[in-house]
Amino acid sequence: MNLSDSQTAGDIPTPIPRRVTAMEAVLSHLRGAIERGDYAIGDKLPSEAELCRRLEVSRPVLREALRALQTMGLTVSRTGKGTFVVSDGAVADPTFGDYAASDLLEVRRHVEIPVAGYAAVRRTPEDLDHLTHLLERMERETDTTAWVAMDTLFHLAVAEAARNPVFRRVIEEIRDALARQSAFLNDVGGRREQANREHRAIVEALADSSEHDAIEAMEHHLARVESTLSSIIGPAHRAAPTTDGAEGEERG
Repeated sequence: MNLSDSQTAGDIPTPIPRRVTAMEAVLSHLRGAIERGDYAIGDKLPSEAELCRRLEVSRPVLREALRALQTMGLTVSRTGKGTFVVSDGAVADPTFGDYAASDLLEVRRHVEIPVAGYAAVRRTPEDLDHLTHLLERMERETDTTAWVAMDTLFHLAVAEAARNPVFRRVIEEIRDALARQSAFLNDVGGRREQANREHRAIVEALADSSEHDAIEAMEHHLARVESTLSSIIGPAHRAAPTTDGAEGEERG
């Protein structure tokens, strides 16, 4: 598989195109092959060892791509038998844990946006210190698994700052789904840096005790989550570039 940085010729000079990871390249390659019919519905994909050999990537990178294909509804993994194609197009509404993405986003819009407003006027200095410390850790973190865990803690901490235990209970209920969605968007959509900026805007609004700005910041954050998910589930990307050698851009 040809692995090189993507080049764009658009009119907008910024932002600089994000470097595509090895996992994203593998996912794009396999997704494209399924959607073209190279692997038909009912076909079994080559073994992990064979795909690693063909695509020149490590097994962890390949497994992340295979998990993403399954989340997108293109494949299913059968223990001891392998991975089979079950659709030639990504599902419009993927499932994260026990919840469909559309249901999850709907609840988040109706809960987390007003929660951010309440948190801005009810948060304590201790709440703000906790959120600031958590945000700083997230901005330094490079490991996907660790970052995703802190992402869910961040949203729990905002709910805690709203001083209503029901809000925290709701976020606790969807915590596993949030983590799965966060990992998917981070691995496939490269959202980590953008999410960090969005989280910082939320914390700054809470620091200013601005209900309006907090609501606006959370609303923007969730809108970006939704738009990134929509862009991933849409038609497969035409290009499938990654790094100078697939191993170099593995994500933890």
